Amino acid sequence: MTETIDKSLNMLEIGQRARVIQVKGRGSSRKRLLDMGMVPGTVLSVTKKAPLGDPVDFKLKGYNLSLRKQEAEMVIVEVLED
Repeated sequence: MTETIDKSLNMLEIGQRARVIQVKGRGSSRKRLLDMGMVPGTVLSVTKKAPLGDPVDFKLKGYNLSLRKQEAEMVIVEVLED
């Protein structure tokens, strides 16, 4: 049995996979993340990071999504160990 580690989405490294646990925040920014597919249970992976770490590209639900660091901090995930 593997142990899971909860982190915010911006802390993941390229190639890591994770499952969304929670989307923090309120109002339109939270709704926007949920509308883009960042709902609890969604599995995603980090595909690219800009040189300074902002933005970060993710692959989820069959498409690529870029988020700013500030947006990614609102998403809590459990890292999936392969």
